[in-house]
Amino acid sequence: MNYNDTAADELLILVDKNDMEIGLLDKTTVHQTGVLHRAFSVFLFNSVGSLMLQRRALSKYHSPGLWSNTCCSHPRKGEKTSEAVSRRLKEEMGLECNMEFGFSFIYKFEFENHLTEHEFDHVYFGKSDDLPEPDPTEIKAWKYMSLHKLQDEIFLNPNNFSVWMKICLPKVIQHVKQKTDTYI
Repeated sequence: MNYNDTAADELLILVDKNDMEIGLLDKTTVHQTGVLHRAFSVFLFNSVGSLMLQRRALSKYHSPGLWSNTCCSHPRKGEKTSEAVSRRLKEEMGLECNMEFGFSFIYKFEFENHLTEHEFDHVYFGKSDDLPEPDPTEIKAWKYMSLHKLQDEIFLNPNNFSVWMKICLPKVIQHVKQKTDTYI
């Protein structure tokens, strides 16, 4: 799968630092220019508190083969972020469950291929023991891991994980601690 073949026509929502919509731009140009755009990340836990991770497909235009959070993407024009979360979780992982907004943050990172992610990322949490049926064009593998073990793995092997996962994980852990006093 080629980045330009799959992304050129998809319009992303451009936002300011307060998440106010300021326009639309095609995905290719957004990632070539590094303009701030709306995105979301999903962290899905099972009933024993382990996080479902996905290993990105090798055909992804950036971060191929890296381990990351359960699901992430962009809402479409006119689509509420919460609706986009449910849509993409179903499309990528074949799962449906109740999701709850946790927090937002902004990050910017330039990849080796000169594409840049500059996202206003809305982070959602859910809980499910259902097994995924991942789309192989999106996901190479999946597994569950405790947040403690994930922190250790990222420390030992940081190059095996997506940039946004490494940036977001401390915020996820803080959120989970505030919600439950433990890691889910």
